[in-house]
Amino acid sequence: MSIANLISKKTPFFYGWVILGSAGSTQIVRNAAASLTLAIFMYPMAEDLGWSRTVIAGAASVGGLAATLASPFMGWAVDKFGARTILSASVLILGLSSLISGWATIPLVFYISYGTGRVILSSSIQISSSVVVSRWFIKMRGRANGVLTFCHSIGMTSFPLLASILIGLYGWEATWKIFGFIVWGIALIPVTVLIRETPESMGLKPDNEISPDKESKIENSYEKNWTIGQAIKTFSLWQLALSGGLFYIVHGGVNNHMAALLQDYGLSANQAAIAISINAVFTGLGGLLWGWITDKISMRLCYLILSIFMGISSIGFILVSGIFSAWITAAIFGIALGGLLVVPSVAIANYFGRNSLGTIRGFIEPFGSAGTAIGAILSGLVFDSTGVYEIALIILAISSLIAFALMISSRPPTQKI
Repeated sequence: MSIANLISKKTPFFYGWVILGSAGSTQIVRNAAASLTLAIFMYPMAEDLGWSRTVIAGAASVGGLAATLASPFMGWAVDKFGARTILSASVLILGLSSLISGWATIPLVFYISYGTGRVILSSSIQISSSVVVSRWFIKMRGRANGVLTFCHSIGMTSFPLLASILIGLYGWEATWKIFGFIVWGIALIPVTVLIRETPESMGLKPDNEISPDKESKIENSYEKNWTIGQAIKTFSLWQLALSGGLFYIVHGGVNNHMAALLQDYGLSANQAAIAISINAVFTGLGGLLWGWITDKISMRLCYLILSIFMGISSIGFILVSGIFSAWITAAIFGIALGGLLVVPSVAIANYFGRNSLGTIRGFIEPFGSAGTAIGAILSGLVFDSTGVYEIALIILAISSLIAFALMISSRPPTQKI
């Protein structure tokens, strides 16, 4: 009997929570390759290696582009080989990429090592963790994905702080190497030993609602499953993909420029850094809130509320007039980002079922990656042309409105019999 089966039989609670905890560990450690973490390494690496900050930041851009191209393959691989296999390989490679980054002395090596980590962060872990959790939960799917987002927020907050402390103590090279072992120590055993693909594979049912002995007597009638070929022909899939891309334009346009924007409004670098930390904390808290909301109300109403939060936070940054208004706006934007990480994931699983969820997520994910890139470039171009961010922020608010207009008629697709 495997360790997973033994734990499942011995624990008094649903094994899906063990799956959620194991998947959550990957959400924490993927922040070893996050942009906020790289920002902490940027100054000491530039000073020590003589690289420009543009060269260092370029590794994130290359990795983001590679993740966009890799997402469809990763989604297919999750359905083909299983989330446990993909997550195990991802954690192993992410730790290795951090170790190699500590030995990088030429840009090409760093682009390969850190860029690989960015692919893992934005593609394989992002898709695999949400897919396996969504397969174990249906009625509590929103809350489960909310917990995943909260785990991501823990990593968003802790890895940059830990990097700052460790670099001060041991230097940037040793810190990258330590991060590699931290990644393995936190997530490698949980995903390789504890992850199982579906509750049915362990004689259970999603949400633990139906006992195994009744399984043969009850049809799984509350869920419809679509193939990617069927899903791609539905208007619903394109609504989800395009609206997600529009929301991620807002994400990229604000997130990548938040510190600079707030400093333009008179905040110090430390005050802007606190705003970013507040944003990260409220992303996690917002994820928990949105997880509960998505289990209670329709997806269409969820998208309405999400578009309101995204739009208000975009306009809110225009109206910043001091420290506290900046921090409040950062908190609102964090709540919006929590929704962005939860609502689409739940909607996709609710609309198209569990069987081909990885492949369908892999098809939709590049729209979000492209949106993030477009938003970051858009805000940068507007600022370079006008010297201010206000026009860009208005455009981002309009993007939120268009996203909701796309989703106002959204309903789960119906299969023709």
